[in-house]
Amino acid sequence: MEILTLLDSNVKVLQSCPMKAVTMSDIGLQAGVSKNTVSLALRNDPQIPESTRRRIQGIAAALGYQRNPVVAQLMAQLRSDAFSGSKATLALINAHTDLDAFNNHPTIPTYVSGCKSRAAHLGYGLDPFWLHDPDLNGERLNRIFKARGIRGIVVVGLMNSNRLPERFSQTWENYPCVVTGVRTRQPALSFACTDHHIIALRAFEKAVELGYRRPGLVLDETIDHLVEGRFTAGYRIGQNALPRKDRLNPFYQVLAAKTNPLLFRRWLDKEKPDVIFTLYNSVRGALESFGYRIPDDIGLIQLEHRDDRPEWAGMNQHNGHAGEAAVDMVIGMMHSGESGVPSFPRATLIGGTWVDGKTVKPMALA
Repeated sequence: MEILTLLDSNVKVLQSCPMKAVTMSDIGLQAGVSKNTVSLALRNDPQIPESTRRRIQGIAAALGYQRNPVVAQLMAQLRSDAFSGSKATLALINAHTDLDAFNNHPTIPTYVSGCKSRAAHLGYGLDPFWLHDPDLNGERLNRIFKARGIRGIVVVGLMNSNRLPERFSQTWENYPCVVTGVRTRQPALSFACTDHHIIALRAFEKAVELGYRRPGLVLDETIDHLVEGRFTAGYRIGQNALPRKDRLNPFYQVLAAKTNPLLFRRWLDKEKPDVIFTLYNSVRGALESFGYRIPDDIGLIQLEHRDDRPEWAGMNQHNGHAGEAAVDMVIGMMHSGESGVPSFPRATLIGGTWVDGKTVKPMALA
């Protein structure tokens, strides 16, 4: 239906008065709805039927309505004030196969903590859901969201795949959604995560600064694929500063080496690294079982420094800040009326910082 067929003669009267700013009340009068309904429709809120949203948005466009940026900023500020109680709710979806990953996974709780602290600061509640709940699909989840007044989604915990289940497609299409931790491919949603490329590159630069000359990378291939090779990319860029003879091939057979440790031993004997970048505490155990002393014989640098391993040197990924950024992103999408799978997903990348530890030592420079 053409926009003009939706408007009566009062619209033309309003259009003929350019000095008068068009308000939501004006739009509501023409549409026959309340000011609150207009507000929700202009923000693309799924609480309003899509046909009604389109009709109201058409009337607003014809009337020349423009959102007031000062009011928008004020509303954002009000949400950040320390009022008691939550004024809106977000869904926090656990995408890990473990139902209790928010509590017992080595790294996921840090993301969750960041999401919770930022949501609380901005006056939002968080309702947890499990993506692998056999009783859930997109249709049922959408009904739950509507009943609970949930306006946006943060997905946390993808560890084995960057693809979300197809049965939830209508959820991603109808709500603003941001993933934290990794980037998704299907669907390609906006995301907030650590900058894995820079994490590996900065760790490499620090190792060279300490005097190491043959850094090696020990990383499970699945994890590197999950982050689209960004750990390896940072490592390879770092190698450009070294002579070709000192540019080692990474070791990706971490899973297989758990049952066949000789795979790791052969790599050590062939590549002869003087320091290793890794995510895994088990690498230290394997080295010590082979008779290596840490850091006297070989150094270790953690690519994801954790509080439960304070003696390790490595990179703090600041995953909590990634969780905070994801909440900021989804609330921003809610304020601007965005929903659905974006044509151009946005990314917020969090830089890491070096943490000193006892698993490395300054080497004598040649």
